[in-house]
Amino acid sequence: MMGRMAREENRTATSTRIRTPQAPTTAEPATRAWTGTWTVRLVVLGIVLTALNLRPAITSLGALLEEVRDGLGMSGSVAGLLTSVPPLCFAVFGVMAPRLARRFGPGAVVCAGMVAITAGLLLRPYVGSTGGFLAASALALMGIAVSNVLMPVIVKRWFPDRVGSMTGLYSMALALGTASAAAVTVPMTEALGGSWQTGLTVWAALAAVAVLPWIPFVRDRGATSAALQNHTRVPAPELRITRSRTAWALAVYFGLQATGAYITMGWMAQIFRDAGVHAGTAGLLLALTMVMGVPLAFVIPRLATRLPHQGPIVLALGACGLVGYAGLYLAPVAGAWVWALLLGVSNCSFPLALTMVGMRARTSAGVAQLSGFAQSTGYLISIPGPLLVGVLYQHSGGWGLPIALMAGLMVPQMAVGVLAGRNRTVEDEAAR
Repeated sequence: MMGRMAREENRTATSTRIRTPQAPTTAEPATRAWTGTWTVRLVVLGIVLTALNLRPAITSLGALLEEVRDGLGMSGSVAGLLTSVPPLCFAVFGVMAPRLARRFGPGAVVCAGMVAITAGLLLRPYVGSTGGFLAASALALMGIAVSNVLMPVIVKRWFPDRVGSMTGLYSMALALGTASAAAVTVPMTEALGGSWQTGLTVWAALAAVAVLPWIPFVRDRGATSAALQNHTRVPAPELRITRSRTAWALAVYFGLQATGAYITMGWMAQIFRDAGVHAGTAGLLLALTMVMGVPLAFVIPRLATRLPHQGPIVLALGACGLVGYAGLYLAPVAGAWVWALLLGVSNCSFPLALTMVGMRARTSAGVAQLSGFAQSTGYLISIPGPLLVGVLYQHSGGWGLPIALMAGLMVPQMAVGVLAGRNRTVEDEAAR
């Protein structure tokens, strides 16, 4: 796969130069210097390493949530609040990403995001209080938020003819990072002495590595700025994105799938542990759910870009989720591996949503606005879900009501996903 991408890079770079408006004469030498093959490879490496770091801060915490709760003295409701922090931060900070990218360049903003993730992961295990833990987590999540929004933008702008394959590569790396953190955090913590602080801190090293590919986009200001502006700034009128029904449908779809994903990442391991599954096995079950996104996150975007309507994929993923939740309620131990697998397939609504963001707008500017709107609005919608699960669990004393809530939310998710999958663009709808 990487070999095929390498063979296409020269063609992609040439195509991008042809499509890009002419820059001022003074910027042309720098632009030519930054449109070479090595730069495209650097962008691909940056995309992959960034994607690997967009979920370990969350799934590593989910694997050790019980130990963190005991260590910091958290109640079930406070733990539910902790699992709601990711979508809150994504909504608040994600909306800033398009404006920051216009001012500093997407690469520079993503580089700063990776630095924020590194700092947050280093700090949060050692602050010694729930408030400090939440604040340090918010710092890491701020970096994740801006990178979440800008990844579809960078893919659309650098690889306009390969949105499906590049979104698949990015989504596959994201799923791999998510699953790895879920699978190895518990055994790695035990191997390092059993301290949950150490088990959470080690993920900062991966984030630090992801800073490196983006450094040239910060240090070489003249060349980077000229190249990124030429690659990314497509003259277009400001969209009134809220006039688009497709934009709203995509935002709600994004929000409901994020609700299910963050409930799964925050609570699924605990559901299995409360059912009598060993902590290490529960972490592996969560890892299976996450690792299903590795192959499917590459296949689904490519399939979606070949279909005129993405509704059938939405319905298939939703059906897997409904069956998985039913099994989790009826036989959480006996069929644990099957339910984890089905919920993993259902969670591939995320790469499908990212792909539809790239497909529902014609221009890079449109993708930037749609990505910021859909993700920020969607994450706002997803905030109450994990918190409500914690409250229901604490007050009902079991997982029946929380699982019923998760299954119930799958129905409207499927409905709005079918609407978002229609073959139309937000530019056309906003103009009308």
